Amino acid sequence: MTKHLPNILTILRMVLIPVMILFFYLPFEWSRFIACWVFVAASITDFLDGYFARKHKTFSKFGAFLDPVADKLTVTTALVILLQDHPTILMMIATAIIIGREITISALREWMAELGERGSVNVAMIGKIKTVFQMTAIGFLLYEADLWFIPVYNTGLVLLYVAAGLTLYSMYVYLKAAWPMMKD
Repeated sequence: MTKHLPNILTILRMVLIPVMILFFYLPFEWSRFIACWVFVAASITDFLDGYFARKHKTFSKFGAFLDPVADKLTVTTALVILLQDHPTILMMIATAIIIGREITISALREWMAELGERGSVNVAMIGKIKTVFQMTAIGFLLYEADLWFIPVYNTGLVLLYVAAGLTLYSMYVYLKAAWPMMKD
């Protein structure tokens, strides 16, 4: 069981995507609250699958493939439903930056793997920081309602813009690392 736990958590993250969508669109006052917590649960599984894989040294090729796919599907789905809910130019720009970076870096990693240089574009600390801002922002935006004196949605927007800026910077870091191979 321990051997398969990281992959089970990754698959669970993917199963939670339609659950998040369902709750987001349900016409109840509490539905966005639940959608937010489903997203938070999915985000926690992202941390836990990596933690358990490292702790128990249970890395698999399937997990290495599926984990980033689950991450990207979760984030892009949440961003698309949020953009549909509040179709502003700034939300569109932030969404395009984040989704565009994910596609670009995925393609870069695939290309680098074909060159035998996959290790040249490993996850950098800036990518982890970006992910924390991104997940927090999306959670706040999904929740939307103010909490006591905290303007949750507006705070989420600010965090999303910070995440978009970090996204651009992290893409620069990855492209800079790959540049020597790209020049050839």
